[in-house]
Amino acid sequence: MPTERLPTGIASVDELLGGGLEPDGLTELYGEGGSGKTLFCLQVATRVALADRWVLYVDTEGVSVDRLEAISRGHTDQVLRRLLLSTPRDLEEQGRAVAKACELAREGRRPVGLLVLDSATFHYRLTLASGSEDEGRQSLGFQLADLLTTSLLTQVPVLFTNQVWRNQRDGTLEPLGGSFVNHAAKTILRFDRLSGPRRRVVLMKHRSRGEGSAEFRISATGLE
Repeated sequence: MPTERLPTGIASVDELLGGGLEPDGLTELYGEGGSGKTLFCLQVATRVALADRWVLYVDTEGVSVDRLEAISRGHTDQVLRRLLLSTPRDLEEQGRAVAKACELAREGRRPVGLLVLDSATFHYRLTLASGSEDEGRQSLGFQLADLLTTSLLTQVPVLFTNQVWRNQRDGTLEPLGGSFVNHAAKTILRFDRLSGPRRRVVLMKHRSRGEGSAEFRISATGLE
């Protein structure tokens, strides 16, 4: 089993994860809007790009250029030179974007350091109201399987974010997509909003670390 992890640059989170993201599996981030999931992805992506490795980023909700510029701290051009961004408009386009990212990572012509799918379930959620949930679930399942296989073959970490729904029985926020999404992820992190800029990340699943939590805060230049 690989031991080298990819540091996130957030000391408390890296300690929680035993050094950072594992290179041979999927890490799922879920939580309500504004909890810091996308900022987390952008911060890790920026670190990878500044280390002169490629980031393959599938964005379904709209990356904030202002946030990216703030996080890169004057090195935006350098980050953009190593950021390959795709913006699919529906689940079918998302499937093609994921397949292309996996193909690029596996072919090895670029030194790829990270794959990101943010959010994996934005377009999937729309299928729930259109009567095509089964097709949407199948498509999302194929995408996550492709990402997992690619990560295992290439030793490239994969981050994907997930939206949530509120369980009416106990009021808790649950990740969208059910057990098949959570099963694909080797690491699951729940993001909670606290007061002001404070956020908490809770380790819900990990193959070698016990459950725990860490706190960070959102600043003008990212997560600290």
